Amino acid sequence: MPRPIRIAVDAMGGDDAPEAIIAGALGAASDEIEPILVGRLGIDPKGLAHVVAEEVIDMHEKPGKAVRSKSRSSLVVACRLVAEGKADAVVSAGNTGAMLAAGLVVLRRLPGVKRPAIGAVVPSRQGPYVLIDAGANADARPRHLLQFAHMGAIFAEEILELKHPTVRLLSIGEEAEKGNVLTIAAHKLLAASSLNFTGNAESRQLLEHPADVIVCDGFTGNVALKTIEGTAGSMFRALRDAAEQSALSKLGGLLLRPALRSVRAKFDPDTYGGAYLLGLRGLAVTAHGNSSADAIANAIRLAARGAEHHVVQRIAERMPSRVVASARPSNSTE
Repeated sequence: MPRPIRIAVDAMGGDDAPEAIIAGALGAASDEIEPILVGRLGIDPKGLAHVVAEEVIDMHEKPGKAVRSKSRSSLVVACRLVAEGKADAVVSAGNTGAMLAAGLVVLRRLPGVKRPAIGAVVPSRQGPYVLIDAGANADARPRHLLQFAHMGAIFAEEILELKHPTVRLLSIGEEAEKGNVLTIAAHKLLAASSLNFTGNAESRQLLEHPADVIVCDGFTGNVALKTIEGTAGSMFRALRDAAEQSALSKLGGLLLRPALRSVRAKFDPDTYGGAYLLGLRGLAVTAHGNSSADAIANAIRLAARGAEHHVVQRIAERMPSRVVASARPSNSTE
């Protein structure tokens, strides 16, 4: 029998850690997935494997400094388990900046990758797509967006099982000349690439599956992702309030409940639970700080799926050499 996929779980990261993290790990545990909790000695692992790490990186700490000064923190130790081959992936709902810093220091970048990027699976009315970068790089150059697009396309093929995925660039208009200096220059690189690039996409299209991969800088992507999540949450709360206004609306709400539950499940960010940090030598998944136990369980399953599909190896093998070369520093704006 093949061994289960081992996922190192930062038990101390997140608003409701360690209780929600442990509950999520228990929910994800199976014959195929073995969560390894990494955290303080006093936690109750509920029968799961437990690696002791007495230090904790808090949300307010400066990421780089915290990773360097807290080598025995749960996040750093969890990443080290992956680097040493003792785990197949790491999941954390802790400080995202610290997750990125630990990834760079402990896991390290793949050869030729200039900037790792967060690839998030976004639910939409027409099915899920990949948004990259969703928050790792507030500032980026056009050549970085080209790399992000290639990593996102490989991710879409391996995880979403899409053949020759379409790629679009997030901008303020669909015309090639629309946007700022970054998007206009990135459009030229993407149009000249081997990707299935179909032009720009506008933010109003993000809930309608504008493409299989949407590429942007991390500042724009993080704002877009949180706007989508906030909009979906507000709309469902508004519908719930409307259904409580009168006896007739309550009856209508009761009749519509099954359909609304189906729609809510389609747009629920907890469905995937986390996002991949792509471009590293090891597989890392970052989850929301306010993740529920269900979200953590889904993040662990997402990490296991990435390990099963060898996402890191696929990116290393398939990143075109000319794209790797394009990430090297130069004096141009690209």
